[in-house]
Amino acid sequence: MWKLRISFLGGLQAALLILGAGLGGVAIDAVSLASPAYAQTVVRDIQVEGNRRVEPETVRTYLKFTVGDVYDASLADDSLRALFSTGLFSDVNIDLKGSTVVVYVEENPVINQIAFEGNYEVDTDTLAAEVQLKPRSIFTRSRVRADVQRILDVYQRQGRYAAVVEPKVIELEQNRVNLVFEITEGGATKVKGVNFIGNQAFTDSQLRDIITTTQAGWFDFLKGTSVYDPDRLNLDRELLRQFYLKNGYADARVISGNAELDRDGSGFFITFTIEEGELYRFGQMTIESALAELDGESLHGELLTYTGAVYDASRIDKTVERLTLSVAERGFAFARVRPRATPDFYSRTIALNFVVDEGPRIYIERINIYGNQRTKDFVIRREFRLAEGDAFNPLLVDRAEKRLKGLGFFKAVNVKKRPGSAQDRVVLDVELVEQSTGELSFGAGYSTSEGIIGDVSLTERNLLGNGQFLRLRLGGSFERVQVDLSFTEPRFLDYNLAAGFDLFHKELDQRDTSGFRSRKSGGSLRLGFPLAENLWAQTRYTLSRDELFDVDDNASLAIRDACGDANINPRDARGRPINSPDCQDSSYWTSALGGSLTYDRRNVPRNPTSGYYLQLTTDFAGVGGDVNYVRMLGEARGYYPVADKVTLVGRVIGGHIEGWGGDDVRLLDLFFRGGETIRGFDRSGFGPRDARTGDSLGGQTFWAATTELRFPIPFIPDELGMGAAVFADAGSLFNASGRAKAVVDPGDLLDDSTVRSSVGGSILWNSPVGPLRVDFAHALTKEDYDDEQFFRFGASTKF
Repeated sequence: MWKLRISFLGGLQAALLILGAGLGGVAIDAVSLASPAYAQTVVRDIQVEGNRRVEPETVRTYLKFTVGDVYDASLADDSLRALFSTGLFSDVNIDLKGSTVVVYVEENPVINQIAFEGNYEVDTDTLAAEVQLKPRSIFTRSRVRADVQRILDVYQRQGRYAAVVEPKVIELEQNRVNLVFEITEGGATKVKGVNFIGNQAFTDSQLRDIITTTQAGWFDFLKGTSVYDPDRLNLDRELLRQFYLKNGYADARVISGNAELDRDGSGFFITFTIEEGELYRFGQMTIESALAELDGESLHGELLTYTGAVYDASRIDKTVERLTLSVAERGFAFARVRPRATPDFYSRTIALNFVVDEGPRIYIERINIYGNQRTKDFVIRREFRLAEGDAFNPLLVDRAEKRLKGLGFFKAVNVKKRPGSAQDRVVLDVELVEQSTGELSFGAGYSTSEGIIGDVSLTERNLLGNGQFLRLRLGGSFERVQVDLSFTEPRFLDYNLAAGFDLFHKELDQRDTSGFRSRKSGGSLRLGFPLAENLWAQTRYTLSRDELFDVDDNASLAIRDACGDANINPRDARGRPINSPDCQDSSYWTSALGGSLTYDRRNVPRNPTSGYYLQLTTDFAGVGGDVNYVRMLGEARGYYPVADKVTLVGRVIGGHIEGWGGDDVRLLDLFFRGGETIRGFDRSGFGPRDARTGDSLGGQTFWAATTELRFPIPFIPDELGMGAAVFADAGSLFNASGRAKAVVDPGDLLDDSTVRSSVGGSILWNSPVGPLRVDFAHALTKEDYDDEQFFRFGASTKF
């Protein structure tokens, strides 16, 4: 009789019995088929051998059988798997010797120390926090492989996809090991190109300004945004979607954002595929109230969405928030506002009906904040328009989450709701992941008016975790030196007020155009606040000291007279210096109150293609100090999309300064204008001038207007970021100071309000080192004494 060691059960056992019956002389024992020959062996003892740290009883607890059970090979297999799954053993064997089961184990070693070698770009503390294995933990090869992948993930998040990690094990006595991760970091994998497919309304250059990822350039070592980061890629997709929704494209979708590694593995090419859809405008606006005591018509003044305006999803969110707050202030704490959009595909409009009804009566029991290692709690809590104990409103919670993301302090923000201690209570958990808020930036460039220019700035957007802004900037050129320190508290006294101060020092060399040098040092206090949507007001007080020095011996009498403000020069009856001795330093204090109003409806701050920008600024000097004047400046800019990728730009600026209380306007407070205002003219190239010396004397009044048509250059790919423009400029600077009129002979003082104008063309390039612009301009109307400039080049970069 054959005894087969087959442990198959159930249907297979029955099948073999039938097979045995049909085989005639071959007999198969059913008991033998059910289990091995020792299937009836009862376990009398269980012994554990090879263990050093692990107690025998601990090993026995993982066995699937015990003393007194009939030995079963399948249970022995389950026991082996259970022991291996503990991670305590590198090898396990179970043998049956008579009625005794012997469990042989070989323990995994204990890690004595973990070290990292070759990590220069990532500090050891970061890697140690990332790996799961720690000193005195159990060493297993599977856990080592997992930690190798975790280290690679860290490097890949920093764009180093060529990194290699090799673990080394150093065996020690008493079954201990040292684990060393040898790292070859490789170079950072940069983004070589960012391209867009399907974009018709906006150019590649404009969309690159929206996303956070930048293309590799000359100064990549100073910034990290050109290093490929998949998390940043997801953020960029959302930024593009929000941008289109804000600019009228309600159906826009970012279908994909793909990153492809080039053949040599040295860089990524990122491609965003966009489906823009049609441009929509707002249709009819209605407010429907389901609350008997609330009239929906009374809320129309809170609407920020206007019939006929370009569709803007962000304005819908803001309107819902304003309506919710307005209704809550009227005593409806649990009211909710829901917008219902009705698109009309033929007229390309979207009608909105804001429905106000009663929401569930739920209160906020607690707001917990997690993950803010640096940012203080109050900075986070002030972004919520509700507090503990208030009625729970999902909309206001969602808006608070968006405001937290908009601060730029956090890499991730997630607000979760969970049940509170009662059915009508909820707890909000705010989970944050902080990111770096400091920035060191450099600027470099060249200008035909100043030569080589450059600046460096150190910025902190979350100073000491208080949410405050601090920036120190140093800039200069061959003709200018400037230092600025700015501080801003964005929520002064917990109100929506931006308060801050500025300290500044500037030295300017105007010897080539006006025969003198000047410096200005001082500081200002400012307070800004919103008056309405897109309307911002700012007030300020400035105290500064102006100095005039290094005046040329042959400078205009008007300029040399400005040095006589300290009464250092003898004068004749008309106030003119006698014999014009060497000019000494002259300085004075200016104490001024000022304010500004700014209204901004541009679709994007950088490279706008539609909308307009208005600003009015006033300064009143004479609140103490040595000078008395009133100065006004105004500017208006408009942008209109003429055709696909063609934008018409218009700009009008003007200013006037006038002394009061019998004071004249000082030389350093006058306006000096040139090619930066009307192209085709040199620096300080037009305006009042001394015919005898050729010095520019400055004026009290100026204006300028510009019309420019911007368009892509034919046959040049959009991804190069190049464009062209044709323009026409006009303006004037006139009305010399009373002092200049008094000391300069009338025949030598050239001062009139003649219109200067020019036409020309420009080449624009968003180059890897920053925006470049070349202007070619021809002056159409001018005066003989004006200084012209046909070619003007400027470049600057921020990195």
